[in-house]
Amino acid sequence: MSKKASCKLTDFAVSCGCAAKVGGKVLRQILAQVPQTADNHLLVALENFDDAAVYELNEEMALVETLDFFPPVVDDPYTFGQIAAANALSDIYAMGAEPLVAMAIVCFPTRTLSTDILVAILKGGADKVREAGAVMVGGHTVEDERPMYGVVVTGKAKPKEIVTNAGAKKGDLLILTKPLGTGIIITAMKAGLAGPQEKDEVIASMVALNKTASRIMLEVGVNAATDITGFGFLGHLLELATASRVAVEINSSKVPLFPAAIDHARIGLIPEGAYRNREFVGGRVRFAPQVDLAQEDLLFDPQTSGGLLISVPPAKAEILLEKLHQQGVEKAGLIGEVVSGEKGLITVKK
Repeated sequence: MSKKASCKLTDFAVSCGCAAKVGGKVLRQILAQVPQTADNHLLVALENFDDAAVYELNEEMALVETLDFFPPVVDDPYTFGQIAAANALSDIYAMGAEPLVAMAIVCFPTRTLSTDILVAILKGGADKVREAGAVMVGGHTVEDERPMYGVVVTGKAKPKEIVTNAGAKKGDLLILTKPLGTGIIITAMKAGLAGPQEKDEVIASMVALNKTASRIMLEVGVNAATDITGFGFLGHLLELATASRVAVEINSSKVPLFPAAIDHARIGLIPEGAYRNREFVGGRVRFAPQVDLAQEDLLFDPQTSGGLLISVPPAKAEILLEKLHQQGVEKAGLIGEVVSGEKGLITVKK
């Protein structure tokens, strides 16, 4: 059997150790040294580490820009393409925007892997972009020993309807639309310890667009939102709380989880990115004594194509949750609230 036929996609991610994002703490230190360009039309940039940049064209139209790419998280190339595209599109949906066009960004070892694998990855991504109602218009490909794939997405929104991570208000309730645990279950899959059902559940979640959740949150009206990806639930929650200048309280027993993830966490199947996320959040989170280590690990677990975290006025929370459940976002749950306290402080109770 040739080397091309025998390699698994996820073997490359494991061997090169590059599956996790650069840690939030390190990234902020780097970006602090890079001058940022001021522009009166730039409505959202790097200051609050929001999900996407927003550039105002006129009073009725703003462009929303994002990109994301990473090594394979599953071995099936078509599925990997879908997951990577859904993950990138999620940034657009978190801002309450509509995706318009997308471009692929690819690193691929044509000397090691069959180009049929790349074709399948690109088809998966293009099909997911099409499902989002956007158009794939090209991209850029580099020969590299490590396969990576992702998507640059341009979306549109009315400037006054942009949802950022900076608008949460005291008294808001917090809703999470997808379960946590993708990073831990992916780690279990690579180790051959994940069962068929849990694989199917986590893949179905990762390929699912946040399109419906985004549309519903715009219909109902919310104060803030972000999507949960590589910095984990607590990392992205910290960014939301800091940008909004609020404190938050989370009920860990209410946070939706993949059922098998807690068992894998208890035997130590924790991805490297979770430790970087714990370092990033640092002393800004306080856990009640009843919250065990496995539950903590799940809250730091780096997610791939996770759900939306939405801060909504209490009078609208039940309406939002009911609409999400009715329209197929079945795992959405009410997981906490915005409270009085020190800016950016997170309290996690049992």
